[in-house]
Amino acid sequence: MYTIKEVMTRQVDVISPDASIAEAAQRMRTGDFGLLPVGENDRLTGAISDRDIVMRAVADGKGADTRVREVMSEGILWAYDDDTVENAVKIMSKHQVRRLPIVNHDKRLVGIVALGDLAMNKAELQPAAKALAGISA
Repeated sequence: MYTIKEVMTRQVDVISPDASIAEAAQRMRTGDFGLLPVGENDRLTGAISDRDIVMRAVADGKGADTRVREVMSEGILWAYDDDTVENAVKIMSKHQVRRLPIVNHDKRLVGIVALGDLAMNKAELQPAAKALAGISA
């Protein structure tokens, strides 16, 4: 049975809540991902997704200089790095999320799990990957 730390991406880009949504969008484009954890004082305070930018900023006529904190999602979901992959799958499936921040037991961000991390060719992960297929639909 795999733990999350065995499949997660360890290099996670974190953005300040005081950064602009333009900076967030540029970093998402450069990194080719759709979610940035938001951190302040070494703590995870939320997340901003490409959808947050579109639905909470652009759709409301807010400018590119709008602060991340104004449109980010608070109270984000996360899992511990020593949880099982199956636990991450349950969280992601239940809440229909494609990316899940991973923290250690000191609640420090240590990685992120995305659908792509779970779609590996390891036979043991195939049931997890199949269970998540509905999220992409």
